[in-house]
Amino acid sequence: MAGHEHVRVAVIGSGFGGLGAAVRLRREGVTDFVLLERADEVGGTWRDNSYPGCACDVPSHLYSFSFAPHSDWPRTFSERRDIRDYLEHVTDTFGLRPHIRFGTEARRMAWDTRNLRWRIETARGELTADVVVSATGPLSEPRVPDIPGLDTFPGKVFHTARWDHDHALAGRRVAVVGTGASTIQIVPAIQPRVGHLTLFQRTPAWVLPRMDRAIGETERAVHRAVPATTRLRRGLLWAVRELQVRAFTKHPGALGAVERLARRHLARAVADPALRERLTPRYRIGCKRILLSNDFYPAVARPNVDVVAGGLAEVRGSTLVASDGTETEADTLIFGTGFRVTDMPVAERVVGAEGRTLAEAWSGGMAALRGATAAGFPNWMTMIGPNTGLGNSSMILMIEAQLNYLADYLRLLDTLGGGAALDARPAAVAAWNHRLQGRMRRTVWNTGGCTSWYLDAGGRNTTLWPGTTTEFRRATRRVDPAEYDVLRPPGDDGGPAVTAGHGAGAGA
Repeated sequence: MAGHEHVRVAVIGSGFGGLGAAVRLRREGVTDFVLLERADEVGGTWRDNSYPGCACDVPSHLYSFSFAPHSDWPRTFSERRDIRDYLEHVTDTFGLRPHIRFGTEARRMAWDTRNLRWRIETARGELTADVVVSATGPLSEPRVPDIPGLDTFPGKVFHTARWDHDHALAGRRVAVVGTGASTIQIVPAIQPRVGHLTLFQRTPAWVLPRMDRAIGETERAVHRAVPATTRLRRGLLWAVRELQVRAFTKHPGALGAVERLARRHLARAVADPALRERLTPRYRIGCKRILLSNDFYPAVARPNVDVVAGGLAEVRGSTLVASDGTETEADTLIFGTGFRVTDMPVAERVVGAEGRTLAEAWSGGMAALRGATAAGFPNWMTMIGPNTGLGNSSMILMIEAQLNYLADYLRLLDTLGGGAALDARPAAVAAWNHRLQGRMRRTVWNTGGCTSWYLDAGGRNTTLWPGTTTEFRRATRRVDPAEYDVLRPPGDDGGPAVTAGHGAGAGA
């Protein structure tokens, strides 16, 4: 990389968010951009998560870009390798590889107030950019709990997102911590191979049947021959989830019927009443992420599996102690404890106009305007930012809505000309989030009686969007200039010239 290269837009990451941003930039006529990728391949979370059984819990035809439909999905729910292949296909189809800088981690990004641009320090040198699009994603940095005595464990320790494929599990005593989406895929995949498996379950999950099947060649041929059938399939999948979200956000009491389905699913698979009791949640379904699996319950009911109704509290050498006092011996410890979602690590590397980091600005909880921009961080946009997550549908829908916002943001900058920048007004950010958190209060995520990774340290839901994807798309179709201050190059006194917006139409 050249010492001081300058680009119009720098995109951080090459998962769905980063590749989507790159495609949209090219479609908008913007070719002066780079994608900074710390790894050597594209794929984001679908590159990093390579654990046994890794697959998507969103239907294939909905978990793909609308502008890059795929007719040849082999299953209704895709496995990791098929999603990886799809992302490679998007990269090549849209000619993105010349823009990608592999092995180039963005170590520090600081706003240059005088020149109204971002200075980006990378592993391969420095560059500057007018606009930065952070597409690192919320599922990029594993979260490993601080367990007393963990450093005394003599065996192998790793996180599900950093799977050690060189470590053979055959015949070993394996302990898995957590019962999230990754764990319910891993347990059935490794249970037949290990000598004994202990599952440390702090809170049981609601699990529904996974309606997965192979998509036959005839069905795929129809999609290839008549592309409208692929769009129709995607539309039907989307519509069903739009209807479902109303129960999550407005009528949590209506989820009782779904709970009964989940209870029947458990009862059919687990005959032991004591085990069934340990696996039965005590909170409203949907409060935590609903999981899909046909083989998790049968796997944990096998003789070589123990489910401990308590989280891992302490490690004493090879002895693992649960919060309920249960002790077990293990030689392999696998953490399925999720990611740093509500405290995105990338925020520690971003220094805004006032000299403080984004992590410091978000010390009381993440907050962004329309899930994208933060006050004091001009020309900085986050893909899948605060309160853009979904509890029941495809994140690709939210990404595409944010791409609309990004495109309009760049158009507005073009109309301003002369190296101007846009900074979200604090009042607009506050108004947006006040309305948003007001809507959040009656959702199942806040009223369902659980503690989930959706909530930050202060108990505030800064992860999910409390509405339909249609509502979010409508809210991000256009940039409201009144929600931003316009920054101009410095005046004679060296300070930035600011043109304030008027009013704040921040309806969520």
